[in-house]
Amino acid sequence: MRFLFYDRIVRLEKGRFIEGIKVFSLSEEFLRKHFDKAPMVPGGIYLEAMGQLLGWLVNYTHDFRRSAILSLLEDAWWIPGLRPGFQAVVRGELLSSSSSDSLGRARMEVDGKPVASVGRILYRHFPVEDPSRLERWFAYYGGPIPPRNGKVAS
Repeated sequence: MRFLFYDRIVRLEKGRFIEGIKVFSLSEEFLRKHFDKAPMVPGGIYLEAMGQLLGWLVNYTHDFRRSAILSLLEDAWWIPGLRPGFQAVVRGELLSSSSSDSLGRARMEVDGKPVASVGRILYRHFPVEDPSRLERWFAYYGGPIPPRNGKVAS
């Protein structure tokens, strides 16, 4: 993964819910030479942030034995023209999941107000040879330590 569009995961409930934080600063690499006169966070970045976070919930839900690949976004919207310098809360909800695919939805808020949403996100699953490797990536990329006793440590 070249770009990570969340900073950390703050809440996680296996099979149901994930919440993360992303601070969008002016120093973001994707803003470099993107908007010369007035830097703005592109709407596609919001979609990617929601997709990345919900994808980790899918992986976690399947004990890292499946890797989620985003395959469909529907009913998406975002507020255009947001300038860097804000913290966003990203929330994802898993609506259904099987061994082959998962369906969820996600939203992003700034100061308690919605700035982006995806009504339907579909992921295709692929088997993982070494679940411990995916689990280590999860921890490295800001996820809480996966539970060993039914509780998530941070």
